[in-house]
Parts: sequence; structure tokens; C-alpha cells
Amino acid sequence: MGEVLDTGGWKNAFSIMKANYSLTDDAVGVFAINLRFNLDDIQTIASESITGGGDDKKCDVLYVDKERQIAVIAQCYISQKEREAAPANKASDLNTALTWLLSTEISNLPGALKGRADELRAAISGGDIKQFYIWYVHNLPRSKNVQEELKAVESSARAALNHFPAGQDINIFAEEICNESLQKLYTQAERTVIVTDELHTIVPDAVEVVQTEWSSIVTTVKGAWLHGLYKKYKTDLFSANLRGYLGSRESDSNINNGIKTTASDQPNNFYVYNNGITALVLDYELGKRTRSGRKLIVKGISIVNGAQTTGSIGSLPEPPPNDLEVSIRFVKATKDSIVANVVRFNNSQNKLQAADFRSTDAIQEKLRSEFESVPDAEYEGGRRGGASDAIKRSKFTLPSYTVGQSLAAFHGDPVTAYDKKSELWTNEKNYRQIFTDRTSARHIVFCYSLLSAVNERRQTLTQKNKIDETSLTAIEVSSLDFLNKKGSNYLLVHVISQCMETILGKPIPNKSDLHFAKNLSPDAAVKVWDPIVTMMLSLSNQLDAAFSRNRISNESISKAVPNFVGAVASISSLQQETFGKFAENVKLGS
Repeated sequence: MGEVLDTGGWKNAFSIMKANYSLTDDAVGVFAINLRFNLDDIQTIASESITGGGDDKKCDVLYVDKERQIAVIAQCYISQKEREAAPANKASDLNTALTWLLSTEISNLPGALKGRADELRAAISGGDIKQFYIWYVHNLPRSKNVQEELKAVESSARAALNHFPAGQDINIFAEEICNESLQKLYTQAERTVIVTDELHTIVPDAVEVVQTEWSSIVTTVKGAWLHGLYKKYKTDLFSANLRGYLGSRESDSNINNGIKTTASDQPNNFYVYNNGITALVLDYELGKRTRSGRKLIVKGISIVNGAQTTGSIGSLPEPPPNDLEVSIRFVKATKDSIVANVVRFNNSQNKLQAADFRSTDAIQEKLRSEFESVPDAEYEGGRRGGASDAIKRSKFTLPSYTVGQSLAAFHGDPVTAYDKKSELWTNEKNYRQIFTDRTSARHIVFCYSLLSAVNERRQTLTQKNKIDETSLTAIEVSSLDFLNKKGSNYLLVHVISQCMETILGKPIPNKSDLHFAKNLSPDAAVKVWDPIVTMMLSLSNQLDAAFSRNRISNESISKAVPNFVGAVASISSLQQETFGKFAENVKLGS
């Protein structure tokens, strides 16, 4: 087959991501999710969201994020040669995926989907999902046939979600994420402002504030001007705003429908009813005062706060009346850090992330300093950048959330690690339990590399199973069945931690003192863990009782883990060689 011509930077970035994390073409769905939502850890997201086995019921990727209140179901396709369009039948396959994930009895689902489907349904029923994305991700041009199929898929999703409590309040987006879309997402991640045209309008007056690294003007603009911008640029206007426009529905509870009603029925009151807009611009020029107002020229624009206002006005069938005025603040900045903070602090969906609250904590400062001497490792320590940082992030980066999850699982709380990762940073008790004065960079490498070893094992088994289901040994089949259950990776880290005295053959007064004897990189440490992970996975069927509806829970774990630890202790003499070799690489204390 011929090579696909590389028409944009996203393909090169995707190839690098695949190579760095040993992923297959299905990972293009993960790549798109990462670009769209600025996620932290490619490996963990890939491990948890790419479905396993050939019997995936037409669902290649299922990502559920209760903190962002989003769910993404994706069918992925990478063509190895140029075509006019992607196969439309793969878009219609998403109807099959929806039926299995939302409507079929959980007991009738393949093992690889049971836990994921149950997690998705529980999140929907609990009101934890507000945006439901159904994506056909591919590397070919957009096509009308695919668009038509996706309209039908969207209708099917609406019908299925309406059967869930709170399902009617979920916005559905069935989208073709094609070559052009991926390039746009990539460009958006690389550059905050992607609408770079010069825009002209007349404002009544303006107040300008100028500082060394930024300047801003506050004024009002006509709703009709915003209506025209939205009609021309659509969601490109929100390139720096992770929420974009959420759409509107005919219900009193929907804020966007309320904005549209106010704009149509009470345009003269809109200014005092609405909070207004903040927009990043590349430059602006404010003209002199005249009787008709002041001419304003804006170079480039991205709305970082007020996407719902703009989208609601812009989606009106006709421009709003001339007396509709919207307050707006235009900001231009010369430093990327200022731009990032303008986006972060002005965007309610992109508000301070949990880890940001600890970025200046003394322990995080100490850890970042210690990591300077760890080979091939970069620790963020609560610091987060924008989408550009996400796609440029080195494969050697240890993302803050994943570090917290590995520490929590290792130190006794796999359920919070799996289900409430933000609370590891926002909850003082949780934070102080995993980040103590004894926590060191090398101990983080010890825990993080164990979680990485488990995630890599699932990826390896999943890919092997997709290529040829008959190629897996009985133990590999059992291991993959275990790893396909939600939270299993954190559970395995937890039980290995609980078995550490048996593995090392000595008491451990404080597990925070555990680290590798040599100053290993995280990648090198994964290889040291591999024999232990293999051995523990061979006993994974002993942990079946730790799952309730294919997901871990505190109650079920408390019953199952002691029995597993006892089973490992009872066969420790048979594992003397494996345990002994591992123990030679581990040190307790400074």
C-alpha cells in the first residue's frame, strides 16, 4: 500500500506519540482526545480508554472523565493510502457501539467492555456527564456521506440517553474528526489564536489599561457584530477556550437558551443581564473619538470567556436588534505565560486544576529539585501548561496527576486513585498522606514505574489480542480479562505494595523509604518491575472478589486483598528467585 502524504504537522506528532508509547493506529482517537481536552498522561489514557480484544462491538475508544464531565466514544480508522473519503459504514458502526454501551444488559457485554460500559452508565445516571462526544476519527477528507451517517448516530444517542436519569440534559456531539479537523486541533494546540484575520467595528468608547507585558481595552460591541463573527468562524472563535459552545435546548434550565431568549426579547437589557466576554487578540488599534464612536481594529481573536454568550447570539436565525450591546474586554499579551494565565483564569471550564493548588507547596518544590538528578525524568510537580505543552510534552515527563495516582494506590487508596484523582490534590488529608516529608523523587520513580509497568502490560496484551486472539496463552487471557476491569491497574499496584515485605523478605517500617538502589530512570525501572507484575498477574483471578460490577470499590477490596496477600506469602518459597532478584535492586532508607 502507498504512503499517506503528510499534509500537516499532526501526522508527525501522532507518529511520535505512537512510537513513544508503543501504540497502534487506534490511538488516533486518544491523540484527538488529548488535543481537544489537553490531557496529561497519554500512556494512562491509552491504557484505560482503548478497548481490548477483537470483540469491541465497534467501539475503539471509550473515555469517561467525570471531572471534565465528558464522555467520548470513538471509531478510529487510519488509511494507508489517499482516498476521497473515509468508509461511511464505519460511522454507522457507532450506532452498534451505542447500543452495546448504553442499552445492552451489562452481563451480555464482552469482558473488555463490561467495566467501561458500567462506568459510563453510572456517570450518566449520576449527572456526571454533560457533554457526550461520538467521534469518527480518521486521516482522510470530510465527506457528506459520513456526515449523514453521524446525524443518524446523534439521533440514536439522543433516544438512548433519554432513558437515563439526567440524560436529557446532556449535549450530544456526533462529529467527523477528519484530517482537516485533526490539523485544526493540532494548530489550535500549537497556537492559542487561530482566527488571525483583521476585524473592524465601531465602539461607543473604550477604557485602555497598559502594563509592561500586556494591555487591554474594555468596551461594548454590537450583538450583530458577534453574530457575524460566529457565522463566519464558528467554533474557531473559541480556540483558547476548552468548552467552546455547548449548544442550547428548549428548557428553562439551559443557560444558552436563556441567553438567546434575552437577546431576542429584551435586547436593551442584555448588557446588564450578561457577564460579558473576554477575548485574546494578537493586536488591536483604537481610533480617535468621533460623533459616531471610535473605530476599533482587532488583529486575530479567541474568546476565552463568553463562548456561551457568543454562540447563543451567533446561532440566532437573524442578527439581533441594533440596541443589543455586549460588554467585552480585549487583551493582548507579549508573554506566553501571561496568555496561558489569561485563558486559565478566565475560562470556568479551564479553571485552576487540582494540582495547581499545590504547585508552590514546599514538598513539590523539593521534589522538582530532586528530579533534576534523576535520569530521563521530568517532574511537573503540580505545574501545568496549556494545550501546546500537552502535545510537546516529553515522553520523559511524569504528569502530576499520574504521580499522585501511583502514590495513592501504592500507599493504600487505589479507589481514590482510580475514581477521584483530583481529591489527591485538593483534599488536605489525601494530599498529606501521599506527599510527606519522606517522599522523595526516587520513591516517586519506584511507584510511578510500577503503574507504568502495569499499563504497558495491558497495552501489549490488548494489541496482541487485536492482531490474533488465538495468540494469547491462558495466563495472558486471564491477565487481560483482569486488566480490562476498571481500576484494575491501581488495584494491582496496591496489592503489590501490600506484598512488599514478602517480596523483599524483611519488614518495612515506612514504605515511603522504598526506592531502587541505583538511580534509575522511570523507563529502566519499568523493566525491573516486569517480572513482579508478570508473577502477580498470574494470580489475578484471586482478585475477582475485589470488583463490584467490574469496578473496584473500597468494600470489595477490603475483603479480597488480604486473601491475595496471604496467597502470595504461601507461595513465596516458589518465587524465591524472582523475589530475590528484585530485592537486589531495591533499597530501604537513604
